[in-house]
Amino acid sequence: MLQISLRSSSSAGHIEAEVWLSSQRSRDKNFTADMSQVLDIERCDLDIKNNSSSHHTDRCAEERLIVRRGQPFNVILHLKPGSKEFKPDETNFTLIVETGPLPRKESDTKASFGLSKSIVDTEWSASASNDPSGNRVSVSICSSPNAPIGVYSLTLDQEGQKTSLGKFTLLFNTWCHRDAVYMRSETKRQEYVLEQHGQVYRGTHKRIKGKPWNFGQFESGILDICLKILDDNPKFVSDADKDCFARRNPIYVTRVLSAMINSNDDRGVLVGEWEEFSGGVHPGTWTGSGEILRKWAESGPVRYGQCWVFAAIACTVSRALGIPCRVVTNFGSAHDSDANLVIENLYDENGERISGGDSVWNFHVWVDSWMTRPDLGTEFDGWQTSDPTPQETSDGVFCCGPASLRAIKEGEMTKKYDAPFIFAEVNADVVELVQLSTGEFVQFSGSTKSVGKFISTKAVGSDERHDITHQYKYPEGSVDERRVYEKAQHHNKLQQRGEEPGLRLKIKLADNMIVGSDFEVNAVLTNNCMDTRTCTFLFFARAVGYNGRQGESCGFVSDKVEVPSGEEKRLSLKLKYDSYGSVITSDRLIQLSAITIDKKTINYNKAEKTIVLDEPEIQIKLVGDVKLNQSATAELSLLNPLPETLQDCSFTVEGVGLTDGKPITKKIGAVSIKQEAKASIEFKPTTAGSSVLLVNFDSIKLHNIKSSINVVVKE
Repeated sequence: MLQISLRSSSSAGHIEAEVWLSSQRSRDKNFTADMSQVLDIERCDLDIKNNSSSHHTDRCAEERLIVRRGQPFNVILHLKPGSKEFKPDETNFTLIVETGPLPRKESDTKASFGLSKSIVDTEWSASASNDPSGNRVSVSICSSPNAPIGVYSLTLDQEGQKTSLGKFTLLFNTWCHRDAVYMRSETKRQEYVLEQHGQVYRGTHKRIKGKPWNFGQFESGILDICLKILDDNPKFVSDADKDCFARRNPIYVTRVLSAMINSNDDRGVLVGEWEEFSGGVHPGTWTGSGEILRKWAESGPVRYGQCWVFAAIACTVSRALGIPCRVVTNFGSAHDSDANLVIENLYDENGERISGGDSVWNFHVWVDSWMTRPDLGTEFDGWQTSDPTPQETSDGVFCCGPASLRAIKEGEMTKKYDAPFIFAEVNADVVELVQLSTGEFVQFSGSTKSVGKFISTKAVGSDERHDITHQYKYPEGSVDERRVYEKAQHHNKLQQRGEEPGLRLKIKLADNMIVGSDFEVNAVLTNNCMDTRTCTFLFFARAVGYNGRQGESCGFVSDKVEVPSGEEKRLSLKLKYDSYGSVITSDRLIQLSAITIDKKTINYNKAEKTIVLDEPEIQIKLVGDVKLNQSATAELSLLNPLPETLQDCSFTVEGVGLTDGKPITKKIGAVSIKQEAKASIEFKPTTAGSSVLLVNFDSIKLHNIKSSINVVVKE
C-alpha cells in the first residue's frame, strides 16, 4: 500500500510530497533486498575539531561546524550495533544541503548529490569509506567553490528515508584557488582573514599615529551577528531567494556590508555623528568591534561611529565571513560632492570662507577587500575599495564600492562601483578661488599634490605602518599621474592654473604641542617679487574635525604689512589652552590658515596646515605572569596634562581571549592638575598564547587616549 503525505509551505508557494511504503510492501522480495542496503544510523559526528583545524576555523570560540567552501570536510556516521557493514559498491545514499528560508536548486541554495569514488572540487560532491571497526562510515563532503555562504542543513536521504545529520556554516575560502577570494600568500591569509588585532591610522600626514583595534572576528556570537547583518539587509527582506543566491559573490556581499554597517537607509549597525554625542558613546571611546556588534544585535543601531569605526566594523565582518580585508587610511582625503574631480575652496574678498559642498578631510578610513572581478575583467582583480561611512549615495543608497584599485590608479571611471568618487578622494586637484565684488571668481592658489597622501595600512605580520599610496596612484607630479588625471577628467572643462610665483606663504609650528599646553605658531610671508608688496596679513586658528568640518575659532591675529623685495614678514599666533581646550574635538585637531590680500594687484595667497596635538601616554604594567584561567592584574596610569581637573575618568581594557569577549571598565572619578590617573584592573584569560590587551582612557575633557601591550598567556 502506497501512502502519500502532502506538506504545504505558504512561504515557498508550493507543496512538497513525502512518500513512503507501508509494511505490506516489505514482503516484496526486491524491496527487501533494497532495504538491506540502507544504513541504520545511530548518530552523526560532525568531527568539529579536525574539520575546524583543516578549515582554519579553530579560533572560533564556539563548538560548531564552520567550514570554508571548495574544501572537503568529514562527517562520521555511527551505525547501530548489529547493523550491516557499509559496502561502497552496494550501499548508496543521497546528501541534501540547504540554506536560506526558500532553498531551491535553481538558486544554488539547495543541492542533492550522491556518492562518488572521489570528491570533485568544482561542485557539491561526496565520497564514503568504511571504518575498519565496521560500525562507522566516514563521509567526505566538498562544497562548490561558488556556493552561497551561510548556515546550511545537512540531510541524508536513503530510499526516501531522511535523516538530519546537523547544520554547518559555510564561509568564503581564501585557501581555495577556485574561490573568488583566493589569495596566494599564506602570510597574507593569516593577516587579512585570521588576524584579530590591528592598527587604525589617524592624525595628519605629518603626524601619523596608529591606534590599536580588536577586530575579534572569532569571538563568541560574532559570526552569527555577521550573518544577521546579511539577513537584515533590505535586499534580503524584499527578495530572500535572490539575495541568498547572490551571497555566492563576494562583490555583492561587500556592497551589502558597505550599506549595512551604517544605519542611514536601514537599521544598520552604526549611527554616524561628528558633532553632538549625547545619548550615545563617543566614537573615540570604542576599542573593538565586538561590543558594537553585540549592542546592534540586541537593540538595533549603535550610537555613535565615525569613519575609522565604520571601517573597523566592516573589516571584522568581512574577515568573519572569509573575505580578506584590510583597513586603509587616506591622509588629505577629498570629498568631491559635485563629481568634477576638483575641490573648490571659495572665499570672499576679506578672506572669509564661503560655504560649499567640497571638502578635504585630514584623514579618512575605509577598507580594501580581496577578490576577483569577472564583471570587469581579470586585469581588475585584487584589492577592491569599499567605504561604509555614509557620505554620498550610490544607486540611491548610502554605500560605496567595491571599486578596483587598478581602476582607480588608471583613472578608469566607467568601472563599477563608485570609481569616480574614490578616485577623487585620493587624486582630486584643489583650487582656491576668491569671489570679487563683481561676482567674478579669481583663482589665487591651488595644488595638484595635497590630496591622497601617505595612504596607510597595517603591515603584514607586524604593527608597522605600510604605505600603499603607489597602489592607488602614480607618483605625484609624474607624467603618468597627470596622464591619468587628465584621462579621468576628460569631461571637465575647468582650466588648471598655477600659483602666483612672486609671493610665498608658509606656516611654521612649535616643537612641543601637547594638549593642555600653550604654544606659538608662525605664518611666514616671503616676497620674491622685484618690487615691494603691501598686504593685509590674516592668521586664523580654529578647531576642526578629522572630516574637515570646521569648528569654533581658537585664535586670530592680523596685520597690514609692507614686505620689501627679497624679505619676509612673520606673523605669530599664541595658541592658549584657555582658547582651544573647550572647542577642539577628541581628535585634537587645529586648523591653521594664513591669508595675504593685496587688493591693489588683486593678489591672494593662502597657506593651510592642520596640527594634531600630542596626547599623554598610558603606562601599562602587568603584575606577574599571566596564566590561563587565573586572575591577572594590569596597573594603569596617565598623567593629567591639562591645567584643570579631569572629571569622570575611567580606564577600559579589552583583549581577545583575555576579557571574555567584553571590555572591562573601572571608573576613578576626578584627577587633579598634574596628578596621575591610576587604576588596577583584574582580568581572567580564557585562551592560552599570544594576545593584545587594549587600554582606553576616557574623561569629560580628554577622550580617545589609547595604548596596548602584548600579553603571553601561559598554560
